[in-house]
Amino acid sequence: MKHTKVLISIFLTCLFTTFTLANQTIKQTKLNKETPKMKILVHITHGPEHPTRAALGFLIAKTAIEEGHTVSLFLAGDAVQLMRDAVLDNLTGLGTGKLREHYDAIVKGGGKFYLSGMSSKGRGLTEADLKGKPAVLSPPNVLLKLSLEHDRMFTY
Repeated sequence: MKHTKVLISIFLTCLFTTFTLANQTIKQTKLNKETPKMKILVHITHGPEHPTRAALGFLIAKTAIEEGHTVSLFLAGDAVQLMRDAVLDNLTGLGTGKLREHYDAIVKGGGKFYLSGMSSKGRGLTEADLKGKPAVLSPPNVLLKLSLEHDRMFTY
């Protein structure tokens, strides 16, 4: 009888250990599964007059790139002014960081910038202001096309 109790105790301990290890393996497998990589479009319409919102849009784009996603940004309205070097170098959002740091990370990560051609023209932004930057002046239909090609769209 005593021998049977010991065997049952050993059996239950083994069973408990097996279930615990199996549960840990399942949890680890779930953690190891890669998040599907997506195409993210960030549409920004706020410029230097709203530094926190402007920097937040760039921060989200930078974060998506760091997570392995493909990112495009479409700047329209006052946001086109964010591509001026003076703005990139001096704008800091409240709790959202420095625009230049976000921009540099986006560029390094392969992010692409599209700027509303009409907004740029209206604000005196030219091709010369974009020299050396991964940015292109674009008509409204490009925004529509990008929004349909991307998996997710964020607007700031």
